Amino acid sequence: MNKIVKAAAAGLLTAAAFAPVSGVLAANQQPTPARASIPFVNFGGIRDWQADGDKGLWVEDAHRQWFYASLVGPCVGLDFAYSIVFDAQPMDTLDRFSSVILPGWGRCYFGSFSVSEGPPAKRSPDADDSAAAQG
Repeated sequence: MNKIVKAAAAGLLTAAAFAPVSGVLAANQQPTPARASIPFVNFGGIRDWQADGDKGLWVEDAHRQWFYASLVGPCVGLDFAYSIVFDAQPMDTLDRFSSVILPGWGRCYFGSFSVSEGPPAKRSPDADDSAAAQG
């Protein structure tokens, strides 16, 4: 019985000794951001998408929130593809572990997936004409 009490006391002293150190580490750590994902991809979870050349794409979910998926390498054909397949297996959730398949071209893997402001606004042809007239 005496050995159990000594072991318990030693354990409490050890825990007390390291408690301030763990508190200091927790104060210096940055909060981890929430992981970006789009659930229910095969059930209307994706509303729209737009290619960013061959390096990434913007994806809009059903709630009109935009995300940006950067790709591991250049995705040949993405810039002018009319349709793509989102591979969100096995959980039907689009996230940083997902990929896109371009029919006739191949598969492109996501390097990262994060919340975004969306694609840049398109410039209207009228704005180009007025800029040329002023210049």
